[in-house]
Amino acid sequence: MLINLVKKDLILTKKYLLVMLLFAIGGPLFISYRMPLSGNGSISFLITVLFMEFILFNTVSVSEEKYKGSSLLCATPYTRNALVKAKYLLVLTIFIVSLGLYTITSLVVPQLLSRLSILGVGTALLLVSLYFGVLIPLQYKYGYEKTKFISMMIIFVTPFITPVIMKWYQSRPVSISISLPLPHEIQQWIPCIFALALGIVSMMISIRIYASKNL
Repeated sequence: MLINLVKKDLILTKKYLLVMLLFAIGGPLFISYRMPLSGNGSISFLITVLFMEFILFNTVSVSEEKYKGSSLLCATPYTRNALVKAKYLLVLTIFIVSLGLYTITSLVVPQLLSRLSILGVGTALLLVSLYFGVLIPLQYKYGYEKTKFISMMIIFVTPFITPVIMKWYQSRPVSISISLPLPHEIQQWIPCIFALALGIVSMMISIRIYASKNL
């Protein structure tokens, strides 16, 4: 059931899907070439995946808002619970596809892109989860029109703020480290665990908001 709903969302994005897939390949290359501070590729991947998520997710939101898609789907056997879960699965699907394309590109052009570490992937996933973990419940609560400007501002400011933050961080003589009583391998997975927990909490909030909403 969830897979069918994700397929439906991807069909709604077909106008931009091919362009976004090409962007998932060319975006990190361009950013890494113009911004050497991306270092291990984490920053270029993060910026690329955020733009992909933003464009594709908002395309679905616009279509559903325009044609009252959610209201129509609620009249089908699909439950509201499933509709909400499908939105989070869509975000995760886009992330996985972006990661796969980035990995393939890094193998083909290792001079420009290095493979992402588990920590780098987890950090990007955590930031994506943080963004959509706040955005999706707000959209269910207030609607797309009232929240679109907030999301647009955050996404379009990110490419300009990120290089500044990286320059500031790399210019600091003091390194920041957190010592945890855990093996290094497990510490690498901490951002992924936090991202998963954040996504689950956000999804539960969205389900509760959507269940009580009159369409």
